Amino acid sequence: MILENGVVRTMDPSLPLARALAIAGDRVAGGVGTHERTLPTPDVVDLGGRCVLPGFTDSHVHFPTWSLAQNDVRLEGVAGVEEALERVRTHPRHGSWVRGTGWRSTEWEVQPTKEALDAVTGEAPTALFSKDFHSLWLNSAALARAGGDLQVPGGVVERDDSGEPTGILREESAWQFRERFASPSEDEFVDATREGMRLATSRGVVAIHDKDGWLGAPRIFQRLAEREGLSLRVWQSVPHERLPELETLTVRSGIGDDFLRIGYLKAFMDGTLGSQTAWMLDGSGVQITSGEELQEIIRRAARAGWPVGVHAIGDRANREALAAFEATRDEWAPLGLRQRIEHAQCLAPEDVARFAAIGVASSVQFSHAPSDRDLAERFWADRTEGAYAFRSLWDSGALVANGSDAPVEELDPLAGIRAGVLRTIDERPAWRADQCLTVEQALVASTVNPAWLSGDERRRGKLLPGYVADLVVLSRDPFECPLDELETVEVVATMVGGHWVHNAPPWQ
Repeated sequence: MILENGVVRTMDPSLPLARALAIAGDRVAGGVGTHERTLPTPDVVDLGGRCVLPGFTDSHVHFPTWSLAQNDVRLEGVAGVEEALERVRTHPRHGSWVRGTGWRSTEWEVQPTKEALDAVTGEAPTALFSKDFHSLWLNSAALARAGGDLQVPGGVVERDDSGEPTGILREESAWQFRERFASPSEDEFVDATREGMRLATSRGVVAIHDKDGWLGAPRIFQRLAEREGLSLRVWQSVPHERLPELETLTVRSGIGDDFLRIGYLKAFMDGTLGSQTAWMLDGSGVQITSGEELQEIIRRAARAGWPVGVHAIGDRANREALAAFEATRDEWAPLGLRQRIEHAQCLAPEDVARFAAIGVASSVQFSHAPSDRDLAERFWADRTEGAYAFRSLWDSGALVANGSDAPVEELDPLAGIRAGVLRTIDERPAWRADQCLTVEQALVASTVNPAWLSGDERRRGKLLPGYVADLVVLSRDPFECPLDELETVEVVATMVGGHWVHNAPPWQ
């Protein structure tokens, strides 16, 4: 196949542009001038002036959860309890549970309670996750399922003046409640994930770094792979608590095939900004893992051949995570393990340069900056210098990889890239404009750098001979598009492994 009459951005600085692209089987065969000898009878695709880039990788996504949430009550942007209740009341019900996502109550005049939900849900058990997925709003019927068994280590159960649960659970209490009482069936996840892949590829996604290992995502993807194949590539995390099983099996990072590999362990240092559980230097927040415990996790993982991704939001959580990686560096660096901190949302300014110095990647979400700006200004007003410091991390030499954290934000790479470049999602000017990235930097963070994190830098993330033919066709070249017109750039088609997985040509 030859793709010609357009702009091909290889994302390799030694040969950044090509006028055409040759594809043989599942691989890039070369640029213009090489296809005559490699493809004697090629199919020719007229790009019509469109732009071809390596396909996007979402470096932080809860993919089955996001897929399932497409059918949940969506509560993003609701202004208060009454609006949230109206959405719950009018949403079509599927199955015995009412599930929803997206609420954020920090600006609500009245806080959510089980009694409020009871008024519109009755006896139907209801579980509504907050936007950051670290808080859960339950009605009385749902609480009754637990029989009072709510408090767990690392969790928070909010109670009223009489000591009764209000219906709000946070952190481990929220997650364990869902896992034990409200988790959808595996079949539901499989069906939703199949549809999620179709939606993701329509947005140019060719690969993901998935975080849903705790709920059995490897099995969900495996079932789909066995039935009909996967239309995107999965680099799967597993909870660090599963390490003993991996040690027993002597399984090392990277086991799997071209489409589904088990890649790294996931650990949590703290909670989130939205739930006010981020672990901060001022002593506030929730500590889930101590620095000493993380050191032991990293050491043990290194001996077994596994890198670690650490969730860290607050400045104290990030400092402790960096210190743990630094203290154990002699044990993991010689093995070439690619360690990462997930989110890195609030950093003490003096800690920014430590990512590059230690060799730890920053796996961030560009969309969080404009989405969280009001919360950050409200709760971190005295420390925003180190909040969402994407450009400072980049300039320090740290590897920056971009993801969505869907369903916290929407899985939409072009929207994420715009957020990284413009630092705004409304009519307001850029928030902390000194942290704006260039279009090229935002694209590298969404293509090249995620491939390095998964050990694929010699086969994915660029459009070079021998690399897999994972690409996206865009309506316009984002490198040449005025910044105020970036929103007009659209995904036209997506290819994975030489096959069109979204909107095969010809195009109008």
